[in-house]
Amino acid sequence: MPLRSSVISSRPAGELQVLVLDRQRRRRVDRARLLRLLQGAARALRVEGDVALVLTGDRPLRALNARYRGQDKPTDVLSFPAGGGEGGLGDIVISVETAERNARSLGRTLPQELDVLALHGFLHVLGYDHETDEGTMDRLEARLRRRLLS
Repeated sequence: MPLRSSVISSRPAGELQVLVLDRQRRRRVDRARLLRLLQGAARALRVEGDVALVLTGDRPLRALNARYRGQDKPTDVLSFPAGGGEGGLGDIVISVETAERNARSLGRTLPQELDVLALHGFLHVLGYDHETDEGTMDRLEARLRRRLLS
């Protein structure tokens, strides 16, 4: 599993523990905002466990995308479900560079786009797949966006 940290921390029962690793230096990112968003999504979905959120640039996302999806290009977000062993849900990796480009083209701020990508990645970590589930993930994501991002 790529980019997983060895940090061990305790969490109260029934909560999501999020480890945010900011591996990029180009843009200031409000980590507390992303933490609140993911914990809110976990509460709404009644999910607990541990997740790593890695913020990086295009080069690492391109390498991961090529290795795990066979696509030699950068992407905005990749998720690596962990199967939930010992509470580990998985990793979410976001390219802040691509997020910034997406934000401009979609008329969002960078923080808004990072929220959208973190939520999308979190749903993938939980096993949802919009490419195969006939709209289940899209509907759930839309409900969570209305609830958490309004």
